[in-house]
Amino acid sequence: MVELQTLLLHGDDSNNRVTDVVPPINVATTFRYDNDNLIPWKDRDNCDFMDEFPVYSRLGHPNGVRLESIFSQMLDGYAIIYSSGLGAFLGAMVHFNPKRIFMGQCYHGCRGIIGLLKRNYGVQSFNLEDIEEHAEKGDLVHLESPVNPFGTCLDIADYSRRAHAKGALLMVDSTFAPPPLQDAWDFGADVVMHSATKYFGGHSDLLSGVLVVKDKESASKIKEDRIYLGNNIANLESYLLLRSLRTYEMRIMKQSESATKIVQYLYQHRDEYSKVLGKIYHSSLQSETFVKKQLRGGNCPVFSITLKSEELCKRFCGLLKYFQHATSLGGVESLVEWRAMSDSSIDQCLIRVSIGCESATDLIEDMANALKRLQN
Repeated sequence: MVELQTLLLHGDDSNNRVTDVVPPINVATTFRYDNDNLIPWKDRDNCDFMDEFPVYSRLGHPNGVRLESIFSQMLDGYAIIYSSGLGAFLGAMVHFNPKRIFMGQCYHGCRGIIGLLKRNYGVQSFNLEDIEEHAEKGDLVHLESPVNPFGTCLDIADYSRRAHAKGALLMVDSTFAPPPLQDAWDFGADVVMHSATKYFGGHSDLLSGVLVVKDKESASKIKEDRIYLGNNIANLESYLLLRSLRTYEMRIMKQSESATKIVQYLYQHRDEYSKVLGKIYHSSLQSETFVKKQLRGGNCPVFSITLKSEELCKRFCGLLKYFQHATSLGGVESLVEWRAMSDSSIDQCLIRVSIGCESATDLIEDMANALKRLQN
């Protein structure tokens, strides 16, 4: 198998339809039927024919097919692309239809979807600590690792063992450590999802999500579900995401390396900012043996810190020169977010930091200057 960077550039070559080196933006919503291939819908076994003969863009379209070709190879399974990470999560909920779901600290949007399913359909939700007591066959354990917003890891292999012992499935949200940083399949995941908005997109200009399963039949059924959920990725976003994937490996490795350097600086100099700086959360500071096994390609490019008051959080974000105060993560520009702005359930003095592609030295100096001003 070719290496990752080559795959990202050539993994969709088999889907070329024109001679353009860069795939064109397909803005069409409808496509002419092939008069040599007029097979009624009722005679089709599945929707796979649309990869070659697109019909309508809600069902599938050329650049979406290209994305699924690359992601299927890159993520070692059968990939289904969506209009957002939450779209991928909802697609999994509809297909697997668990009566009970187990989840810990994770993206609040996923909890929101479970809240809707609980309200309308009686789906029960439990904490991860409740697996042994309440899980049954067909239930789903949803594990986010590394965890949003902390950038710390949970033991995927341990949760896989616990889920499978009860007949439940394990779905891992690996958004904060996509390959080559982490491969959740190696530790017993049954389903993997990513918000492709983040590191795969990488330029803060698109929304997308991807769900990956190991068997083709399930993928075909999930893709058919997507038709009626109406959350296929749009044409322009597909083009932008293809563009982003070409440089993905270079970006993620730079971001991972820089984040680790910055966290180490903060940890080693934390006493200099004792009036300001509270806790520091990151996978590189964890001592558990499973962390390095899971993150064998590098640490999460996101970390979090706490400051000593909410007022300090407000002032800190305004003092930074190279970090932009905004939500989200994964882009080439570094971001900080006073997380209280978008999450009412989190520590209200927590700052989430997403490291971009700037010089780590410049980012360290910027953060140090802001902390020094607050300290003094």
